[in-house]
Amino acid sequence: MPLPAKKPPARTAPARADRPFRGIALILASTVFLGSSDVTSKYLSATLPSTEIAWIRFLVFALIMFPAMLPGSPLYALQTRRPGLQVVRGVALLASSLFFISGLRFLPMAEASATSFVSPLFVTALSIVFLGESVGVRRWLATAVGLIGVLIVLRPGSSAFHPAAFFPIVSALAWACTLIMTRMMSGTEHAITTMTYSAIVGLGILSALVPFVWVHPSWHDIFFGIVVGIASTAGQWIVVLAFRYADASVLAPFSYTQLLWVSILGFIVFGEVPDVWTVTGAAIIVASGLYTAHRERLRRSEVLVQSEPSPNP
Repeated sequence: MPLPAKKPPARTAPARADRPFRGIALILASTVFLGSSDVTSKYLSATLPSTEIAWIRFLVFALIMFPAMLPGSPLYALQTRRPGLQVVRGVALLASSLFFISGLRFLPMAEASATSFVSPLFVTALSIVFLGESVGVRRWLATAVGLIGVLIVLRPGSSAFHPAAFFPIVSALAWACTLIMTRMMSGTEHAITTMTYSAIVGLGILSALVPFVWVHPSWHDIFFGIVVGIASTAGQWIVVLAFRYADASVLAPFSYTQLLWVSILGFIVFGEVPDVWTVTGAAIIVASGLYTAHRERLRRSEVLVQSEPSPNP
């Protein structure tokens, strides 16, 4: 009798691994790509509306991920166990990108980036509800200190405050939601699946919005739009991979290194020099994040020591 045809094996996600240093290294690498994407987006904001910049970004994103959308492709990755969560994550990622680009039109690069780094504060709170992580008093105090740093950067009530500063804050909240959902799916969803759904959702929504603000781009704009798309896609991919190796509360503070890259590039490209308030506030934010990471490592070490089985059962 003929043997039944074998079905192709379903694409499965790699199991989570507790390798925090590898996760941290990946997050640090992602900041180079994401920082370059943000600086290029600000450069384009002088000639194109924010929605159109985001549309070009997600169009390139979708083209890169297109092989994963074809049912006959060996890279096909639209099979998912969490379709609803994938769509919501895509919306959150789009919101983070769109709000941040909108803020770049009005804010200096370093100030916008420093403000957006409030996201680890949101991650700390959201990780309790959605990831079941334990957050102690010291980490909450570090979070409060980080919030003070954000207020120093923004200086609400002073003449230096710009209403557009709210855009990076909303972007940070959306990015924190993206990080949390990435972690929630990291044990069951393959990275390519998460990336593909994000590309489809973002491009679909922006394609409905961009006709209302369309400005005919030059070849110069198209080139830098492609740069934005490639850099952001690479950065997002590395972020997804990083969350297979460490908790959200461990990785989030290390995204602060992105501030270094955008400050350097902001000076080279736009001649922007962060003022003393921005530098002071950013330093406080970074210090609070690093302390949070330190406390988290201590907590995880204690848990591992208490739960480690005897080598001589």
